[in-house]
Amino acid sequence: MSADFPADETRTYGGWRRARNMGLFGLGFGQTMVVLAAMTVALITMSVSLAAIAVVGPVCLIIIIGNVAQWDGVSLAQALVQRLRWVTGTARGRTSYRGGVMSAQEHAWQLPGVLAPTVLLSAQDGHGGNYGVVWHRRLGTMTVTLRCAAQSTWLADSAAATAWVSNWGGWLAGLGHVPIVRWVAVTVDTAPDSGTRLADYITGRLAPDGPAAAVRVLQQLVATAPQAAADVQTTVSITFDPAASPARPKTVPQCLTEVDRALPGLQDALAGCGLTVLGRATAAQIAGIVRHCFDPNSRGDVTRLLSADPGTAAELLDWSNAGPVAAQEHTDRYEHDDATSVTWAWHEAPRQPVTHHVLARLLAPGDHPKRVTLMYRPLTAAQAAGEVERQVNAAQFRSSYRRARKLDPTARDIADHEQAAQAAREEALGAGVGLISLWVTATVFDPAELGRAVADVESRAETCKVRLRRLWRSQAAGFAVTLPAGICPPVLAQQWPR
Repeated sequence: MSADFPADETRTYGGWRRARNMGLFGLGFGQTMVVLAAMTVALITMSVSLAAIAVVGPVCLIIIIGNVAQWDGVSLAQALVQRLRWVTGTARGRTSYRGGVMSAQEHAWQLPGVLAPTVLLSAQDGHGGNYGVVWHRRLGTMTVTLRCAAQSTWLADSAAATAWVSNWGGWLAGLGHVPIVRWVAVTVDTAPDSGTRLADYITGRLAPDGPAAAVRVLQQLVATAPQAAADVQTTVSITFDPAASPARPKTVPQCLTEVDRALPGLQDALAGCGLTVLGRATAAQIAGIVRHCFDPNSRGDVTRLLSADPGTAAELLDWSNAGPVAAQEHTDRYEHDDATSVTWAWHEAPRQPVTHHVLARLLAPGDHPKRVTLMYRPLTAAQAAGEVERQVNAAQFRSSYRRARKLDPTARDIADHEQAAQAAREEALGAGVGLISLWVTATVFDPAELGRAVADVESRAETCKVRLRRLWRSQAAGFAVTLPAGICPPVLAQQWPR
């Protein structure tokens, strides 16, 4: 990135591009093969026996329509499969959770849903301290969370913001050369300030014999501060796969050693990205974050406990009591304890070049607790070269297909081809390549406020030129993504048993 960009102009950066596979009719490669196979079977059957086509034909027609017919980028077959899984899971009771003293089951103290295989460990940092590690027993991954304080770009000059974005891009590109790193999740958690910190600060400093008028003013300030302030927490969760290390660790302590060896360099490099790393989150702090996400009413109590007595917090906050007492997943929302949450996923990114504060409106605090997670899955150098070549070949195939059908190329096809070629050129010059997704969770205390919260998030997304899709029938899994627990739905979808 050039440092001598004109000061009177707004610096823009290349946007994101949605990966597209080689296929016909706007389908992916796998769907195209299924459609062509169904058409071939129908033609062969027709040539052999006209009577048999009465049986085989409708089946092939259903397969073709199920893959070709699409609504908002989702095929009819995918929608039916998702609906079938939802009905099956609901009938088996997988959308309902009762934990702790409310359940007599063996796994009563586990977290619900996709969080059940996770275990919270405590590791030594080698300097007399410790930090928390979320171990996913099914995938074998380990997630470490860094507590950060982000520097605002609104108060920084353009040169500093450009340097931060450049360093952040370099940090992400460097992940492709660290094979042990699977993905990184940056989460911005905002909520109306509970007022506990200000109340504790002022209460402990009030003079017993102070003027009554001054005491009343301070008490009124404490009472009104939560309405005018916000609690903002920024975390960077790095998920490691110790099995990808050349050392090939076998035991859990050996895996923790590999994680501790790779972590310092990644942690120190974040300092040049506009982030101040406050430290690695301890096991109690991670459990506290998960706890107040499931029960937002406990946010003030958890914050007070962690800041006042870390020793007691380590005893009271663990993985067994971090989850909800009761949770119920619905088609369009997720009810947990006394709160209700709605989660969206990134469906379409801004197609035009963006500024460094393109997501500022979405990340800004609102009237309700909200978590925004940007997940990055880096590709290795070999994988990146192959991926950009596949994207270029797919774009060229679509152009050749339209020319063969004597169709004029659309403006979007031309722009997509140019973006694919640009990405290939940048990768050849050393740029990193990764898969990016964005997840947003909004929580309300009163179900009657759910409509306002949904409208607020969607309007913020439109301002940022981001298109969000509500996670219908996947609310519980989406909720877990925004927690510092190392949950990545695309990876789980590939390895989770059907």
